[in-house]
Amino acid sequence: MTLVRRALPGDAPEVLRLRQVMLDSLSAGGDAGTWHAESLPVLRARLADPEGTFAAFVVDHPERPGALAALAVGTAEYRIGRESNPRGVVGYVFSVATDPGTRRRGYARACMDGLLAWFRDRGARQIQLTASADARPLYEALGFKPKPDPLMELRV
Repeated sequence: MTLVRRALPGDAPEVLRLRQVMLDSLSAGGDAGTWHAESLPVLRARLADPEGTFAAFVVDHPERPGALAALAVGTAEYRIGRESNPRGVVGYVFSVATDPGTRRRGYARACMDGLLAWFRDRGARQIQLTASADARPLYEALGFKPKPDPLMELRV
């Protein structure tokens, strides 16, 4: 049995490390974590708020004390309700990562199960994510379906 727990403020450096693992897998090269120092205090504060709209679920690394093996991170957001989601709570998964040395052990799925339960506890009737080709089988096994989305973005 894989022990999943909610991430704590002390886990913030490891959460950032695994997020960087995920980001590096999606792009060739990059910033090599130059943003971590600025992000760390904000992340610690978010992890310290158990009633907030942000959550990270993690599995501790089995061979390296203090390190994390995997994580799943998301937010629960309010949007004006509609027929399929009258309360308007939408979950968004934005980071799922596994340490390269601990892959294929079910850790990411266990973290996702924890995050999905957290979303349900908050009344989310929709949960969204974007998936890489490698991650798609995991999300499909959890019941996610592809959706054509006319997503647009403005960076300011």
